[in-house]
Amino acid sequence: KTIYGSAKQGWMSHKWNEPTDSIVPLLDAIIDEIPEPRIVGGTPQMLITSLEYSAYTGRIAVGKVTRDSLKAGQMVTLAKRDGVTMQKTRIKELMIFEGLGKKKVEEVPCGEICAIMGIDGFEIGDTVCDYENPEPLPPIAIDEPTMSMLFTINNSPGPSADSFNVFGRGVLHLSVLIETMRREGYELQVGQPHVIVKEIGGKKCEPIEEMTVDCPEEYSGTVIDLTTRRKGTLTNMSSDGERTRLEFDIPSRGIIGLRSNMLTATAGEAIMTHRLKGFEPWVGEIEMRTNGSIISGETGTAYAYSIDKLQDRGRFFISPMEQVYAGQVIGEHTRQNDITVNVTKAKQLTNMRASGSDDKTSIAPPKVFTLEEALEYIQGDEYVEVTPHSMRLRKILLDENDRKRAAK
Repeated sequence: KTIYGSAKQGWMSHKWNEPTDSIVPLLDAIIDEIPEPRIVGGTPQMLITSLEYSAYTGRIAVGKVTRDSLKAGQMVTLAKRDGVTMQKTRIKELMIFEGLGKKKVEEVPCGEICAIMGIDGFEIGDTVCDYENPEPLPPIAIDEPTMSMLFTINNSPGPSADSFNVFGRGVLHLSVLIETMRREGYELQVGQPHVIVKEIGGKKCEPIEEMTVDCPEEYSGTVIDLTTRRKGTLTNMSSDGERTRLEFDIPSRGIIGLRSNMLTATAGEAIMTHRLKGFEPWVGEIEMRTNGSIISGETGTAYAYSIDKLQDRGRFFISPMEQVYAGQVIGEHTRQNDITVNVTKAKQLTNMRASGSDDKTSIAPPKVFTLEEALEYIQGDEYVEVTPHSMRLRKILLDENDRKRAAK
């Protein structure tokens, strides 16, 4: 069943062109379409399907009670997902989800989703079951990670005590984590995303995704060209009026940075979705970003005068009067190599005036990245620096001489 509506305007309706004055149609549809929970007797069972964390109580197990009920203070068995390990433990507190928060309860009946506090050492896929006669449920399959990224807080090159390799299911998955940390007040730097490579049957394999692109018919050739350049293969193509639906198999590596290129090429009309298909043999080298970076050689304030004089060198990511530091990536070079420039030079004001020297400067607006675009844009020797107030691109080695030595 499909319900249409606008969260901004606060209405839901069965027809997209007939707005109502409330969200009642959605609530009615939930009651009509979704079956009510079945009451199942027997010993208690709850499969842990997600987890939360609290600074006060530690890790919290979340899941739906599928049989009997759970009580606060009850002794239970935690059956691990391996099907062998059984841990005797006790539920300290039970909570149910109400509105946007949680409410403490003494008992959770069958069919209710709850959060359990006080259980240690659990994982997603474990079962909370009866103390005397544990009967575990079949564990749920967890999607494998397909990408890894280096998270670091220090300025030194290379791995160190405060660097972590974080694994996730794609750039969006990792960018949600970074955004959450940023909002919580953390400052961090993250490296270029790398796909996870496996050896299967003696062959080097990488994650391959099924990608669907929905775009206007006139852009279908452009979309196919962009995707095949990144080792994507067209598996299906269908037209529906003025729009074309294209299906591809493409390596996860090829999707990094593809979304922004695709939106630019289709005037923002393309709708792109993808999901992991599996691990298949390595498809070879993929041509990624070809342009070099414009790097700030000095620390200070960027002046319009300097930016204007350097505009022919490429596109800038900064605005006049912004603070920059040596080693910061402040633009994209028109050529393949990196260049270091000084944007902190102000115009020399003298009482001598030359005709024509006071022409007004006209500066192109800077390119502003979203977090996801920045992660997809950076090269192997660059970091995205994320702070609660700003996001910058930088070279891992801030000093130009260090970069030259490393290049040799």
